[in-house]
Amino acid sequence: MPVFLGSVSQPVLTQPTSLSASPGASVRLTCTLRSGISVGGYNIHWYQQKPGSPPRYLLYYYSDSNKGQGSGVPSRFSGSKDASANAGILLISGFQSEDEADYYCTTCLSKTKQNQST
Repeated sequence: MPVFLGSVSQPVLTQPTSLSASPGASVRLTCTLRSGISVGGYNIHWYQQKPGSPPRYLLYYYSDSNKGQGSGVPSRFSGSKDASANAGILLISGFQSEDEADYYCTTCLSKTKQNQST
């Protein structure tokens, strides 16, 4: 059984509660890191979840030269970062009705160096 020591006093990542979009629109989802944690130093991972289905891995983004797309994920899904907002970005170019879902971002905070090629 895993044992977790310590606690986090505030969320590490925050996302808007909801967003509406029309078919064909470009949709920009944000994932903001808390103050004191710079988005520049971390991979941001994105997942999509539809009702009744497990989460689907979409992509990760660290930089333009270090990013990766999940298996079978359409190219209309892409990642980036907004350093001024300290946020990871998921961009859906040409939103489709099948893209209606919940989206989650994750990262890994560690005192050891991250493997940037995951």
